[in-house]
Amino acid sequence: MDRMEPRDWFWMLFGLFLVFMVFLPILQRSGQAAARRGKLDTFQRARKSRVILLIHRQETVSFLGVPLGRYIDIEDSEAILRAIRLTPADLPIDLIVHTPGGLVLAAEQIAHALRRHPAPVTIFVPHYAMSGGTLLALACDQIVMDPNAVLGPVDPQIGPFAAASILEAVARKPVEAVSDQTLMLADLARKALVQVRGTVITILTLGGMDRARAEALAETLATGTVTHDYPISFERAQALGLPVSDAFPNEVHELMSQYATPTNRRPSVLYVPLPTAEEGPPARGRPGPPR
Repeated sequence: MDRMEPRDWFWMLFGLFLVFMVFLPILQRSGQAAARRGKLDTFQRARKSRVILLIHRQETVSFLGVPLGRYIDIEDSEAILRAIRLTPADLPIDLIVHTPGGLVLAAEQIAHALRRHPAPVTIFVPHYAMSGGTLLALACDQIVMDPNAVLGPVDPQIGPFAAASILEAVARKPVEAVSDQTLMLADLARKALVQVRGTVITILTLGGMDRARAEALAETLATGTVTHDYPISFERAQALGLPVSDAFPNEVHELMSQYATPTNRRPSVLYVPLPTAEEGPPARGRPGPPR
């Protein structure tokens, strides 16, 4: 057998390195998926329920590192409706939501499906469930929020503008001074406000809320009385009469840690975790000389 030249060793090692770099992301994703399934299964067994996750974080596209914003879309509604359909009627549903919102159509489909489920439905909000996420919360029997988590208004948006703001702008001008396109947007905005307000009232009354109270809550949340990113804290949600609880389980936070922002981006927040009780207090003073 001929001896291998140094350059032969180089190319062989270089080839192995390339193979390793190709398969490393696959192995990492596989390990991460297994860790997620393990924590999800543990929480689901403890709760004796069907646990459904709806988590939207900023992802990365391929190897280019291009940020991609995620939101509630039709694919989400198809998947969640399928999960609800496969859940026995007597089995509770626990929905863990972390989302900026999304399509009204998709959020409405999920909300109605949750409301129709005969067994109790609970939503857990570890950080935020804005817009369409709040619509899902209104369809649940109980809303469990981290004390620092927030919900948000559900008023419709027409492109980059709030529907209520479009109507307000048109109302301030004589109709002759408004373009046809803006008038059409105003008509669309008016219809969207009526539709979303009606959806909120329907979801709340199906849950047992009396009509007058449901209409008052829909007026607050769905008609653009505040900006669309207005944070509704736990205390504010409580004051609005929503069925909220701040008894938030740590298991959900542990589960959320498995959905951290991809590590190929420089983190914008860094901290050193405090030691656990088993590790003891942190060392004080200067380190002594090596022994």
